[in-house]
Amino acid sequence: MVIADYFPIWDKLTPQQQKTLSDAAFPRHIPAGTVVHRGDLDCVGLLLIRSGQLRCYILSDEGREITIYRLFERDICLFSASCMMESIQFELHIEAEKDTEVFVLPPEMYRGLMEQSAPIANYTRELMSARFSEVMWLMEQIMWKSFDKRLASFLLEESALDGDCLKITHEKIANHLGTAREVVTRMLRYFQNEGFVRLTRGTIEILDRKGLSALSDA
Repeated sequence: MVIADYFPIWDKLTPQQQKTLSDAAFPRHIPAGTVVHRGDLDCVGLLLIRSGQLRCYILSDEGREITIYRLFERDICLFSASCMMESIQFELHIEAEKDTEVFVLPPEMYRGLMEQSAPIANYTRELMSARFSEVMWLMEQIMWKSFDKRLASFLLEESALDGDCLKITHEKIANHLGTAREVVTRMLRYFQNEGFVRLTRGTIEILDRKGLSALSDA
């Protein structure tokens, strides 16, 4: 995978702009569990995901987490370079959920290209708009959708990534969904009683995908 693969507007850039992007990018390995970006405390640069999985989340004043979105192969993480966007006041944290390989683009270099190139500036704004749309969708889910439906949706999304036997703790699910571990545990026990899942230590096995799907869509 090369830098051009991440930019559908590549052919609209000048040869010098293409060279600047390609020359400035450097590879980085991020081990699973690493917090690569902590709100506004650092500015690591744009992350272009080559493989693996990143989780972007926010923290409440009490330290409770809620996952905003995830990033996968071929995605671009803009908010790890929030220092180049002065109007953004968004304290996002970014963690590697799996061992992840990325290209890093220095923020000052990219900001300079945005000032030079309308295609890059427009494409970056499109990416930002798409991410904020995901945030707004999540807020709507939290405000209007009951927790049993949100949990059912989350389990189905996880199974699409990792199969029907999920090795995930109740604490981790709580962090994703912005609630307390005890709330997750109670709802998972209800799901088990209903025959949707089977719970063992550190594992949730999905038994009835159709039942979970019907619940999440209800």
